[in-house]
Amino acid sequence: MKTEEIEEILLSYGEGAISTEQATKKLKNLSYENIGYARIDHARAGRQGFPEVIFGQGKTREQTIGIFEKLVAKSPNVLITRTNAETFGDVRNIFTEAEWHKSANLIRVFRDKTELGIGEIAVVTAGTSDIPVAEEAALVAETMGNRVKRIWDAGVAGIHRILSEREVLQNSRVVIVVAGMEGALPSVVGGLVKVPVIAVPTSVGYGASFGGLAALLGMLNSCASNVSVVNIDNGFGAGFVASLINRHWEENTQNA
Repeated sequence: MKTEEIEEILLSYGEGAISTEQATKKLKNLSYENIGYARIDHARAGRQGFPEVIFGQGKTREQTIGIFEKLVAKSPNVLITRTNAETFGDVRNIFTEAEWHKSANLIRVFRDKTELGIGEIAVVTAGTSDIPVAEEAALVAETMGNRVKRIWDAGVAGIHRILSEREVLQNSRVVIVVAGMEGALPSVVGGLVKVPVIAVPTSVGYGASFGGLAALLGMLNSCASNVSVVNIDNGFGAGFVASLINRHWEENTQNA
């Protein structure tokens, strides 16, 4: 929880603007808020550097909206991943500034655009079919205060395509590489840069790719020492970790 939020509640209580019961409830809700089907973690930004994100898949529209209403009241930036246009329609009825990003199936409220990153994050795809996962990573990284450079369709089947982007890659502080099929691109990129490479296997590919498992195993066995791997199709996780790596903590921890 943020120190200024606690101070505001205590000041209001001291001035008699709120009762003991109201102050107790407000302090309790700074930690988490129980709405029955979800316990909304309002303290996550202070602990982890970004507010709780809503994973839309598997939730009803009513559940997603209920959680969103609580989060948007306390957090300047809110993300809903793995969601759909119908849910976005409901969200817009509550908060008209919400954005729908069809390419990533993601809803975003982006009010605080403070730049928190030291450098730029590059997000690279092996193929056009990998863009939905990569765009999720890029949007998450942007919402967490980073400058993001997108490089699409630069896979190893045409190695000259990624080599032509060497300058962008080498000027980045973190590189996210998204690939399906055999998942070879992160190793190539890892050999071109001196910064962390976050590899994201996707479920793109024919039968023997086993829904992304072949790419996952290939990335885990990368010979490039600067490559780390997140789960299959986990663009959100890649964008989040890249943002934490890129963040200037000494100046920004208090404002997270």
